[in-house]
This record gives sequence, structure tokens and C-alpha cells, in this order.
Amino acid sequence: MNKTLLAILKVLDRHQDTIIGSREIARELKLYGIILSERTVRYHLKILDERGLTEVFGKEGRKITEKGREEIVNSLVSEKIGFVISRIDTLSYLTNLDLEEMKGDVILNISLINKKDLKQSLKLMKPVFSSPYIMSDRIVVFNSGEKIGDILLHDGMVAIGTVCSVTINGILLKAGIPVISRFGGVLEITKEKPPRFVALISYEGSSLDPLEIFIRGTMTDVHGLMKSGRGRVLASFREIPVVCHSNVKEMALRLKDKGIGGILTIGEPNTPLYEIPVGMDRAGMVIIGGL
Repeated sequence: MNKTLLAILKVLDRHQDTIIGSREIARELKLYGIILSERTVRYHLKILDERGLTEVFGKEGRKITEKGREEIVNSLVSEKIGFVISRIDTLSYLTNLDLEEMKGDVILNISLINKKDLKQSLKLMKPVFSSPYIMSDRIVVFNSGEKIGDILLHDGMVAIGTVCSVTINGILLKAGIPVISRFGGVLEITKEKPPRFVALISYEGSSLDPLEIFIRGTMTDVHGLMKSGRGRVLASFREIPVVCHSNVKEMALRLKDKGIGGILTIGEPNTPLYEIPVGMDRAGMVIIGGL
């Protein structure tokens, strides 16, 4: 599938509950850097119709089919390389939390669970939220029937929203401090020795969220950490310019006072942190994963 057809499918996927025509599709394609006339869009839509990826609703327009959504998910990996880092940059920009008023937009991780498991899930989460290994001490619970963005919670399902570590990128960005997201990893913590990363995946070349990969691989042991002080948690390795070092340390204390304690460690300038080297005139920063 070529980039143009895939981009049209993505536009339709953003409007799953709406029938849209070629004019609206042509307008939104510009966001992907694709300039097409309405007539050319209709030509490409006909191809998608023939493949069963879109459904025609007369002159009103089209909707994406289930097969079309599967095609987006299974699209060429080359189309997805760098997707994660691009998404991080976008979400960082969209964060606009006012630390004085504690109002604004933050980035949430959404976990879907069966409603019958909610009480047990919150019970398991409670000790973690009393520890240093959390992004924020606040969560939000969405009930069946509620809509979170484009996600509709069906009967019997609930969702738990936790603050994502990308929120810190956004807060620092608004303060004029650029953050470079380098790795997502699994951080091993014990009483006997300093923390260390036992697994890392670069954000730059990844087509999947590294932290989700580690969760699916059951590579963490948060319960063990809460119980015995030994375990493994998700964490991200970021870098900041040396010139911002003192400002970031001050911001970390301020965030902690506001209930956002995700910054676990800020390294020294031009010095490896948890055995991970940093770039020239940069300092490392480890942030606890919000998942």
C-alpha cells in the first residue's frame, strides 16, 4: 500500500463515527504533507472501496471498515519507524499544565480492565502510589459508556488513567527547557547496589512504545519492589542540556511539591548515569514510567 492510500485511511480512521467526503479528506491530507485535488482523492477512494478497506455511503462520503483499520495497524514497519519519538514530541507540545493553578492538559496513559477487576486493581496500585516510584499521586477512573478521545468504553469495561512521563517533557518545554528522549527501559532496584538498567530500547528508531513491549514481556516486578525493596520498574532515560541543569533540579523539586514526582534522578554534566553515557554538554535524567 502506498503512502497516499495509507494517509487517506488514517484520515478516515480519525472520523470513525462520521461519514466524510473527498473535500474534507483533501483538506486533512495536507496535515500529512499530501496535496491532492478532490477528484484525485475520489480516484484513490475507489481503489480503497475495491479492496474492501472503505465503505461508500452514496454522495455523503466514506467510512473506514474493520479491514481498513487492520490495514493501518499492519502497515509497513518502515512507515512507523520514528513514530514513537514523533508522538512524544507532539504530546510534549500539547501539554499545558499551569503549576501555580494546577490546571491544564496533561498526557494520560489509559489502561482498560474488566469492571469486576477494578477493586482488586486499585488495591494492588495503592502501595505503589505511596512510594517514590510513581509519576503522579493522582489517577482518574472512567466508567462503562464514557468516551476517552476516540475510545468508547463498552459494557463491563472501565479504564484507569495515570499521568504519562511525557508530561514532564511538556512542562519543561513550556519552561524553555528542551528534553531529548533517548531510551525506554527496565530499571533494576535493590538495597545492595545502585539502580541499573537491565533492558533498553531506543525511542528514535522504534515503531512501538518500548515500555509497552516490556510490560507485554512481563519484565517488571513492581510488587517485589514494594514488598522487599528489590524489583524492576519501567523508566525512561532522557537528556537535558548542561546549561539547563540547575533549572531542571529546581523544577524537579517544584514538581514534587505538586504531586508530580516522576523524576527519579538527575545526573551530573557529561557523566554517565546508571551506566548510560550521555552526549557532549548534556546530563542524564531518569523518569519513572507512568504505565
